[in-house]
Order: sequence, then C-alpha cells, then structure tokens
Amino acid sequence: MVWYGLRRIAHGGLVLVTAVGMMFWFIYVVPGDPASVILGPRADEAHRVALRAEMGLDKPIPLQFARFVERLSVGDLGKDVVTQEPIAGLIAHVLPATLALTFAGLGWALIVGVPTLALPSTILGIYALLLFAVTLHWLPAIGLGSGVGDEFRHLLLPALTLGLGWAGYLIRAVRSSMLEVLQENHVRTFRAFGVPEPRLALRYLLKITIAPVIAVVAIGMGSLLSNAVIIEIIFLRPGIGRLAYDAVLQRNFPIVLGAVLVAAVFYVICSIVAELLIASLDPRVRSAL
Repeated sequence: MVWYGLRRIAHGGLVLVTAVGMMFWFIYVVPGDPASVILGPRADEAHRVALRAEMGLDKPIPLQFARFVERLSVGDLGKDVVTQEPIAGLIAHVLPATLALTFAGLGWALIVGVPTLALPSTILGIYALLLFAVTLHWLPAIGLGSGVGDEFRHLLLPALTLGLGWAGYLIRAVRSSMLEVLQENHVRTFRAFGVPEPRLALRYLLKITIAPVIAVVAIGMGSLLSNAVIIEIIFLRPGIGRLAYDAVLQRNFPIVLGAVLVAAVFYVICSIVAELLIASLDPRVRSAL
C-alpha cells in the first residue's frame, strides 16, 4: 500500500510538471505583446523594451521556463507585473473563496441528483440569478459578503448553480456502479444463502459500489474547479478563477501560471486521495498492488 501511494504521488508530480510546462509554452507563444497591453497604446518603445526585460520576455523561452522552475523550487511564484505584489499572496487571498465554492457545489451535487443533467453551469447561473436574486429576492446576487452568516448566504446561490450542473453525472455513476455489482457471482451467492437485502447492500456492496464513484468525484472536483471560473464571473465573486481570467485579459503571465499551478496541484491531490481511498475500500485493487 505504501509503495502504491508513492507511485501515485510520483505520477501526480509528472502530471504537474507536464501541465505547467505545456501552459508555460502556450502562454508565451500566443500572439500579442504583454508589455503593450500593460502600458497601453500610448507608451513609447523604450518603455516597452524595458518592461519586456523586467518580465524576462527578452530571453529565449527555454531560459524563461528554467528561471520559472528555479523560482518555483523555493516557493516563489513571482510578482504581479502591474502591482508588484507577490503572486503567492494574491492567490492565497482568493483561493479560500474558490475552494469554498467548489466544495459547496460538490455538496449540492451529492444532495440534489439528476434533474438538471443537461443544463450547463452558464445557463443555470443566469436563470438561478434571475429567479432567486432578482425575482424572489431570497438570496444576494453578487459578491462575497462580510461575516460568516452573510458569506454563507452569498455562497448558497453560486454553489447551487455549480453543483446542479454536475449532479446528474454523479447519480448516473452511482446507478451504473450498483447495477454492475449486482450482476456479480458473489452477490447471487449471498442471496442464495438468504442474506437480507439491507445487510447485503450496507455490509458487502457499499464498499465495492462506492469505489468507482470516488473516482468520478475526483474527476468532478477538477471539473467543478474549472466551472467555478464561470460562476465567479457571473456572480462577481473574488476567486482564483476570476483572478486568472482578469490576468489573461491583461496578459499578466505570472499570475496565470501561478493560478494554473495551484489548480493543477489541487486536481492532482484529489486524484491521489481518491486512488488511495479506492485501494483501501476495494480488496481487488489491494491484491493487484
């Protein structure tokens, strides 16, 4: 089991390196000049050249990536080229709001179920905003709120919107997993020996059935985190998604890279935890280690 966990962690590290490397390359090869966007159209060429040098954009891309990895190895995500604030501090400030939205959305997905399987988060967000905030005035429409109670009220509507869009997939996974397990030979054997259905489901089937669902939840956490970007924009919530979105519009590459790195770390951690939980619940997985 320990060796299995170490292998999963090593695999997660490889995923992180690949994701960050690809994002770094994509960001720096897309058309457009970040210095021109930051300084505006009236800036002269001398100021643009100076800003490119300050951002390290005058160096070859492999060297820029090497410098980024070197800083990253000591926990330095760089500085915001506009405000000169440490990017790690900016992300740490907004990350709790995004994580709260993501986990609250997962909670709604687990509770609600199938009804909105076909509706994307964008459509759900707009209609939920119009119904519960504009028409019924039950919940606040935008912002993060202040104080625990007010923040909770501001979280309900965007979390519901985020969770409903994914709930159907989760319920379908539970149903498919249960139907598959019910067809196995040992289940028919238990029934032949007269094991009551409630005891059969709770004691013998639940662990096997829940393992594939955990995998779906782990994948869904990544999906929820990405959809949180849209929800944060619709409901004007500060978060890592909106921070990255604004940084893309400004061509503020260091913030984009930092946000992608944090999102990738979160996704890898969820995947590793899910795989370890599956191995602990399903003896067939443990026997294959």
